[in-house]
Amino acid sequence: MAEPHIAQKSSIPVEVEAGKTYYWCSCGLSAKQPFCDGSHKGSEFSPLAMTADESKTVRFCGCKHSKNAPFCDGSHKAL
Repeated sequence: MAEPHIAQKSSIPVEVEAGKTYYWCSCGLSAKQPFCDGSHKGSEFSPLAMTADESKTVRFCGCKHSKNAPFCDGSHKAL
């Protein structure tokens, strides 16, 4: 299994809107972090869909190593 590119070693806070679906980049190559821009094409990676249940600030994983993807779980601290 390929390792994702580490986009950044911190979480990425985003204000999400209730009912809206967001596509989190799992490969780490997107220029639109933390969201997918199709940079994974031709790889084993694919975006992870997340629909917000309420409007709030969400901390998306920036290192792409979270065990709770697409959300940050602090894994970047060990990289």
